[in-house]
Amino acid sequence: MRRAPIIAAAVLVVAVLLAMSSLFTVQQTQQVLITQFGKPVRVISEPGLHAKLPFFIQHVLTFDRRLLLVETAGQEVILGDQRRLIVDSFTMFRIVDPLLFYQAIGPIPDGIRSRLNSIVSSSLRRVLGSNTLLDVLSADRTHIMTTIRQQVNREMAGFGVQVEDVRIRRADLPEENTQAILSRMQSERQRVAAQARAEGAEASQRIRANAERERTVLLAEARATADKLRGEGEAQATKLYADAYGQDANFFTAWRTLSAYRDAFAGGNAKLVLTPDTPFLRYLSTPPVPAGP
Repeated sequence: MRRAPIIAAAVLVVAVLLAMSSLFTVQQTQQVLITQFGKPVRVISEPGLHAKLPFFIQHVLTFDRRLLLVETAGQEVILGDQRRLIVDSFTMFRIVDPLLFYQAIGPIPDGIRSRLNSIVSSSLRRVLGSNTLLDVLSADRTHIMTTIRQQVNREMAGFGVQVEDVRIRRADLPEENTQAILSRMQSERQRVAAQARAEGAEASQRIRANAERERTVLLAEARATADKLRGEGEAQATKLYADAYGQDANFFTAWRTLSAYRDAFAGGNAKLVLTPDTPFLRYLSTPPVPAGP
Protein backbone atom coordinates (compact mmCIF):
# COMPACT_ATOMS: atom_id res chain seq x y z
CA MET A 1 0.00 0.00 0.00
CA ARG A 2 2.85 2.38 0.74
CA ARG A 3 4.62 1.70 -2.60
CA ALA A 4 1.73 2.88 -4.75
CA PRO A 5 2.10 6.62 -3.97
CA ILE A 6 5.87 6.39 -4.38
CA ILE A 7 5.54 4.69 -7.75
CA ALA A 8 2.92 7.22 -8.85
CA ALA A 9 5.17 10.10 -7.82
CA ALA A 10 8.13 8.53 -9.62
CA VAL A 11 6.04 8.01 -12.73
CA LEU A 12 4.91 11.66 -12.55
CA VAL A 13 8.48 12.87 -12.19
CA VAL A 14 9.61 10.76 -15.13
CA ALA A 15 6.68 12.04 -17.19
CA VAL A 16 7.57 15.64 -16.36
CA LEU A 17 11.20 15.06 -17.24
CA LEU A 18 10.21 13.37 -20.50
CA ALA A 19 7.89 16.27 -21.32
CA MET A 20 10.55 18.85 -20.48
CA SER A 21 13.15 17.11 -22.62
CA SER A 22 10.73 16.32 -25.45
CA LEU A 23 8.73 19.53 -25.83
CA PHE A 24 10.17 22.85 -27.04
CA THR A 25 8.85 26.13 -28.38
CA VAL A 26 9.76 27.77 -31.68
CA GLN A 27 9.42 31.56 -31.63
CA GLN A 28 8.21 33.58 -34.61
CA THR A 29 11.72 34.96 -35.14
CA GLN A 30 13.32 31.50 -35.07
CA GLN A 31 13.72 28.40 -37.18
CA VAL A 32 14.94 25.10 -35.77
CA LEU A 33 17.06 22.21 -37.00
CA ILE A 34 16.64 18.87 -35.15
CA THR A 35 19.73 16.67 -35.05
CA GLN A 36 19.88 13.09 -33.87
CA PHE A 37 23.29 12.02 -32.62
CA GLY A 38 24.79 14.92 -34.57
CA LYS A 39 22.96 14.17 -37.83
CA PRO A 40 20.24 16.57 -39.02
CA VAL A 41 16.82 14.94 -39.28
CA ARG A 42 14.30 17.73 -39.84
CA VAL A 43 13.77 21.47 -40.07
CA ILE A 44 10.98 23.29 -38.25
CA SER A 45 10.03 26.76 -39.51
CA GLU A 46 6.53 27.05 -38.06
CA PRO A 47 6.30 28.81 -34.68
CA GLY A 48 4.59 27.03 -31.78
CA LEU A 49 5.02 24.00 -29.53
CA HIS A 50 6.86 21.02 -31.01
CA ALA A 51 8.18 17.68 -29.80
CA LYS A 52 11.36 15.67 -30.26
CA LEU A 53 12.90 12.52 -28.87
CA PRO A 54 13.80 13.13 -25.23
CA PHE A 55 17.11 13.68 -23.52
CA PHE A 56 20.22 13.53 -25.68
CA ILE A 57 18.73 11.48 -28.50
CA GLN A 58 17.72 14.57 -30.44
CA HIS A 59 19.11 18.07 -30.07
CA VAL A 60 17.51 21.42 -31.01
CA LEU A 61 19.61 23.98 -32.95
CA THR A 62 18.03 27.43 -33.20
CA PHE A 63 18.72 29.85 -36.06
CA ASP A 64 17.48 33.43 -36.41
CA ARG A 65 15.13 34.00 -39.33
CA ARG A 66 15.31 37.81 -39.17
CA LEU A 67 17.57 40.09 -41.18
CA LEU A 68 21.11 40.00 -39.83
CA LEU A 69 23.80 42.62 -40.21
CA VAL A 70 27.47 42.14 -41.03
CA GLU A 71 29.73 45.20 -41.09
CA THR A 72 32.89 45.19 -43.17
CA ALA A 73 35.75 47.29 -41.88
CA GLY A 74 37.24 49.98 -44.11
CA GLN A 75 39.49 48.58 -46.82
CA GLU A 76 41.50 50.19 -49.59
CA VAL A 77 40.18 49.54 -53.08
CA ILE A 78 41.83 50.51 -56.39
CA LEU A 79 39.23 51.81 -58.84
CA GLY A 80 39.24 51.46 -62.60
CA ASP A 81 40.83 54.91 -63.02
CA GLN A 82 43.64 53.92 -60.62
CA ARG A 83 42.18 56.04 -57.84
CA ARG A 84 42.44 54.66 -54.31
CA LEU A 85 39.38 54.61 -52.11
CA ILE A 86 38.75 53.52 -48.51
CA VAL A 87 35.42 51.66 -48.57
CA ASP A 88 33.39 50.87 -45.46
CA SER A 89 30.34 48.64 -46.18
CA PHE A 90 27.62 46.59 -44.50
CA THR A 91 25.61 43.56 -45.62
CA MET A 92 22.04 42.54 -44.73
CA PHE A 93 21.34 38.81 -44.97
CA ARG A 94 19.02 36.09 -43.62
CA ILE A 95 19.33 32.33 -43.12
CA VAL A 96 16.84 30.70 -45.50
CA ASP A 97 17.98 27.06 -45.28
CA PRO A 98 19.03 25.94 -41.78
CA LEU A 99 20.04 22.46 -42.98
CA LEU A 100 22.36 23.77 -45.69
CA PHE A 101 23.69 26.40 -43.28
CA TYR A 102 24.43 23.72 -40.67
CA GLN A 103 26.18 21.52 -43.21
CA ALA A 104 28.31 24.39 -44.52
CA ILE A 105 29.02 26.41 -41.37
CA GLY A 106 28.10 24.30 -38.35
CA PRO A 107 25.91 24.87 -35.33
CA ILE A 108 27.26 28.37 -34.55
CA PRO A 109 25.38 31.04 -36.56
CA ASP A 110 28.14 33.64 -36.09
CA GLY A 111 30.49 31.45 -38.11
CA ILE A 112 29.03 32.89 -41.31
CA ARG A 113 30.24 36.43 -40.60
CA SER A 114 33.91 35.95 -41.41
CA ARG A 115 33.03 33.98 -44.57
CA LEU A 116 30.54 36.62 -45.69
CA ASN A 117 33.02 39.42 -44.96
CA SER A 118 35.62 37.74 -47.14
CA ILE A 119 33.21 37.23 -50.04
CA VAL A 120 31.84 40.79 -49.84
CA SER A 121 35.37 42.24 -49.76
CA SER A 122 36.38 40.23 -52.83
CA SER A 123 33.26 41.28 -54.72
CA LEU A 124 33.79 44.94 -53.78
CA ARG A 125 37.34 44.88 -55.09
CA ARG A 126 36.29 43.08 -58.27
CA VAL A 127 33.34 45.31 -59.16
CA LEU A 128 34.80 48.64 -58.04
CA GLY A 129 38.01 47.80 -59.87
CA SER A 130 36.12 48.08 -63.15
CA ASN A 131 34.45 51.42 -62.32
CA THR A 132 35.76 54.96 -61.94
CA LEU A 133 35.46 57.32 -59.01
CA LEU A 134 32.83 59.31 -60.90
CA ASP A 135 30.72 56.14 -61.27
CA VAL A 136 30.93 55.44 -57.54
CA LEU A 137 29.87 59.00 -56.67
CA SER A 138 27.10 59.26 -59.27
CA ALA A 139 23.72 57.60 -59.83
CA ASP A 140 25.53 54.53 -61.22
CA ARG A 141 26.32 53.59 -57.63
CA THR A 142 22.95 51.81 -57.34
CA HIS A 143 23.79 49.59 -60.31
CA ILE A 144 27.23 48.88 -58.84
CA MET A 145 25.76 47.78 -55.51
CA THR A 146 23.17 45.60 -57.27
CA THR A 147 25.96 43.85 -59.17
CA ILE A 148 27.90 43.28 -55.93
CA ARG A 149 24.79 41.88 -54.20
CA GLN A 150 24.12 39.48 -57.06
CA GLN A 151 27.70 38.22 -57.04
CA VAL A 152 27.67 37.72 -53.26
CA ASN A 153 24.31 35.93 -53.48
CA ARG A 154 25.68 33.49 -56.07
CA GLU A 155 28.69 32.70 -53.93
CA MET A 156 26.62 32.37 -50.74
CA ALA A 157 23.97 30.12 -52.30
CA GLY A 158 25.73 26.99 -50.99
CA PHE A 159 25.62 28.28 -47.41
CA GLY A 160 21.84 28.51 -47.04
CA VAL A 161 22.06 32.29 -46.83
CA GLN A 162 20.28 34.93 -48.90
CA VAL A 163 21.87 38.37 -49.13
CA GLU A 164 19.19 41.06 -49.14
CA ASP A 165 21.39 44.12 -49.57
CA VAL A 166 24.99 45.30 -49.73
CA ARG A 167 25.68 48.99 -49.19
CA ILE A 168 28.72 51.26 -49.10
CA ARG A 169 28.34 53.20 -45.89
CA ARG A 170 31.34 55.45 -46.41
CA ALA A 171 33.84 55.99 -49.22
CA ASP A 172 36.82 58.20 -48.41
CA LEU A 173 40.07 58.98 -50.13
CA PRO A 174 43.27 57.84 -48.38
CA GLU A 175 44.91 60.38 -46.11
CA GLU A 176 47.77 61.12 -48.51
CA ASN A 177 45.32 61.62 -51.38
CA THR A 178 43.16 63.85 -49.22
CA GLN A 179 46.14 66.03 -48.35
CA ALA A 180 47.17 66.19 -52.01
CA ILE A 181 43.64 67.21 -53.05
CA LEU A 182 43.47 69.80 -50.29
CA SER A 183 46.85 71.20 -51.38
CA ARG A 184 45.68 71.29 -54.99
CA MET A 185 42.45 73.01 -53.96
CA GLN A 186 44.44 75.53 -51.91
CA SER A 187 46.76 76.22 -54.85
CA GLU A 188 43.76 76.64 -57.15
CA ARG A 189 42.11 79.06 -54.72
CA GLN A 190 45.35 81.00 -54.42
CA ARG A 191 45.63 81.17 -58.21
CA VAL A 192 42.06 82.42 -58.50
CA ALA A 193 42.70 84.99 -55.75
CA ALA A 194 45.91 86.18 -57.45
CA GLN A 195 44.08 86.47 -60.77
CA ALA A 196 41.26 88.41 -59.09
CA ARG A 197 43.79 90.75 -57.47
CA ALA A 198 45.57 91.27 -60.80
CA GLU A 199 42.28 92.00 -62.56
CA GLY A 200 41.31 94.36 -59.72
CA ALA A 201 44.65 96.18 -59.95
CA GLU A 202 44.27 96.47 -63.72
CA ALA A 203 40.75 97.83 -63.37
CA SER A 204 41.97 100.25 -60.68
CA GLN A 205 44.75 101.54 -62.94
CA ARG A 206 42.32 101.87 -65.82
CA ILE A 207 39.83 103.81 -63.68
CA ARG A 208 42.59 106.06 -62.33
CA ALA A 209 43.92 106.70 -65.85
CA ASN A 210 40.44 107.53 -67.14
CA ALA A 211 39.80 109.80 -64.16
CA GLU A 212 43.17 111.54 -64.61
CA ARG A 213 42.50 111.98 -68.34
CA GLU A 214 39.04 113.42 -67.64
CA ARG A 215 40.54 115.68 -64.95
CA THR A 216 43.19 116.95 -67.38
CA VAL A 217 40.57 117.55 -70.06
CA LEU A 218 38.27 119.36 -67.61
CA LEU A 219 41.12 121.54 -66.29
CA ALA A 220 42.26 122.34 -69.84
CA GLU A 221 38.72 123.23 -70.87
CA ALA A 222 38.28 125.31 -67.69
CA ARG A 223 41.55 127.15 -68.28
CA ALA A 224 40.63 127.76 -71.89
CA THR A 225 37.22 129.10 -70.85
CA ALA A 226 38.80 131.25 -68.12
CA ASP A 227 41.40 132.65 -70.52
CA LYS A 228 38.70 133.36 -73.07
CA LEU A 229 36.50 135.12 -70.50
CA ARG A 230 39.49 137.01 -69.11
CA GLY A 231 40.48 138.10 -72.59
CA GLU A 232 36.94 139.19 -73.35
CA GLY A 233 36.80 141.05 -70.01
CA GLU A 234 40.11 142.78 -70.64
CA ALA A 235 39.01 143.67 -74.13
CA GLN A 236 35.82 145.18 -72.78
CA ALA A 237 37.79 147.03 -70.07
CA THR A 238 40.23 148.34 -72.62
CA LYS A 239 37.36 149.46 -74.81
CA LEU A 240 35.73 151.21 -71.86
CA TYR A 241 39.01 152.87 -70.95
CA ALA A 242 39.52 153.97 -74.56
CA ASP A 243 35.95 155.31 -74.80
CA ALA A 244 36.34 157.15 -71.52
CA TYR A 245 39.70 158.59 -72.59
CA GLY A 246 38.21 159.66 -75.90
CA GLN A 247 35.36 161.51 -74.21
CA ASP A 248 37.51 163.44 -71.64
CA ALA A 249 41.25 162.90 -71.55
CA ASN A 250 41.75 165.16 -68.51
CA PHE A 251 39.02 163.35 -66.52
CA PHE A 252 40.44 160.00 -67.44
CA THR A 253 43.93 161.07 -66.40
CA ALA A 254 42.65 162.50 -63.17
CA TRP A 255 40.57 159.40 -62.39
CA ARG A 256 43.50 157.08 -63.04
CA THR A 257 45.78 159.24 -60.87
CA LEU A 258 43.29 159.36 -58.00
CA SER A 259 42.81 155.60 -58.25
CA ALA A 260 46.59 155.22 -57.97
CA TYR A 261 46.52 157.45 -54.86
CA ARG A 262 43.85 155.28 -53.33
CA ASP A 263 45.77 152.10 -54.00
CA ALA A 264 49.08 153.55 -52.81
CA PHE A 265 47.89 155.29 -49.64
CA ALA A 266 45.02 152.96 -48.60
CA GLY A 267 47.05 151.28 -45.82
CA GLY A 268 48.17 154.51 -44.25
CA ASN A 269 51.76 153.32 -43.88
CA ALA A 270 52.95 153.67 -47.46
CA LYS A 271 56.26 155.36 -48.06
CA LEU A 272 57.20 156.85 -51.43
CA VAL A 273 60.59 158.28 -52.29
CA LEU A 274 59.76 160.88 -54.93
CA THR A 275 60.74 164.44 -55.76
CA PRO A 276 58.16 167.17 -55.08
CA ASP A 277 57.83 168.05 -58.75
CA THR A 278 57.08 164.48 -59.92
CA PRO A 279 53.94 164.32 -62.12
CA PHE A 280 52.46 161.62 -59.92
CA LEU A 281 51.96 164.12 -57.07
CA ARG A 282 50.69 167.04 -59.11
CA TYR A 283 47.05 166.63 -58.01
CA LEU A 284 48.05 166.86 -54.39
CA SER A 285 48.97 170.54 -54.90
CA THR A 286 46.85 171.47 -57.93
CA PRO A 287 43.34 170.03 -58.43
CA PRO A 288 42.46 168.67 -61.85
CA VAL A 289 40.87 171.06 -64.33
CA PRO A 290 37.89 169.75 -66.23
CA ALA A 291 38.00 169.86 -69.99
CA GLY A 292 36.01 172.42 -71.87
CA PRO A 293 32.73 171.67 -73.60
